[in-house]
Amino acid sequence: MTSSHHPHGGASTLAGPQPPRLLDEVRGRMRRRGMAKRSEEAYVGWIRRFILFHGKRHPRDMGAPEIERFLTDLAVQGRVSASTQNQALAALLFLYREVLGVELPWMEDIQRAKKPRRLPVVLTRREVHALFDEMTGVHWLMASLLYGTGMRLMECVRLRVKDVDFERREVLIRHGKGGKDRHTMLPDSLVEPLQGQLAEARRQHERDMRAGYGRVWLPDALARKYRGAEAEWGWQYVFPASRRSRDPRDGAERRHHVDESGLQRAVKRARQVARIHKPATCHTLRHSFATHLIEDGYDLRTVQELLGHKDVSTTQIYTHVLNRGGRGVRSPLDRP
Repeated sequence: MTSSHHPHGGASTLAGPQPPRLLDEVRGRMRRRGMAKRSEEAYVGWIRRFILFHGKRHPRDMGAPEIERFLTDLAVQGRVSASTQNQALAALLFLYREVLGVELPWMEDIQRAKKPRRLPVVLTRREVHALFDEMTGVHWLMASLLYGTGMRLMECVRLRVKDVDFERREVLIRHGKGGKDRHTMLPDSLVEPLQGQLAEARRQHERDMRAGYGRVWLPDALARKYRGAEAEWGWQYVFPASRRSRDPRDGAERRHHVDESGLQRAVKRARQVARIHKPATCHTLRHSFATHLIEDGYDLRTVQELLGHKDVSTTQIYTHVLNRGGRGVRSPLDRP
């Protein structure tokens, strides 16, 4: 009996257990690696598009020419950005290396698209405070954290209780971009409102526990290492969602973190009401954090570490030359 390849997995047969479908293998490998759900969705989407683009051929039967053709089509016909093109390439490299176990020389030769270097949008200090004047509640607190700590949007949304250290005035950002951990400051002016947010989140957690829930999602490796940790207070999200939802990965009902789109809409609305005409977003607050620290005399290396940049050349986009040194970094949010 002949067998035929399917775009989702191995050969089909009439007898015996079916091998896992290819996209399910990708999901399984990403979950074992503890990769984010949004990365999983993006990678699976790109791999599916790659297979369909080439007439449902199995990736084992393809190589560098097919990947190059797919990426070129994305750039020319799809007119996608360099970062989108690079994400598609990363998904395909993950497929070949981690799932299919194919390590071929041509993989290193595939050219990544070069991102155009554009100066970031930065708000003045007056504009930052005008923006915050139009925000309230949890969205005000989250936006203030973005500017006061330099966190990325998803780093703030995914922040867990145990990673906020009030005594040391420090926030530990785990598994940031590139899978790296880093520390940043906790602004004095946010201590009290953040403690209030945690008190409300704790009451919600205790209600969930009484109702037989109260468990939060942990990456597979952590869930195995720390049995029962998913119900502990320290592992809960600082900004939990208003209602529980069913996790599509395992079907369990949990309280996830808030959806980032709510904060994005709140920032956009505040910008419009405050009549700030720059195209400011949540990420603009991170840019403003870095720029204002450099204006205050902190050296590039310090700002690089606070932002979690891999290379100081990335941080240099905020200034031409500034290396004055500085100890004991104070958040720009706390500046009088």
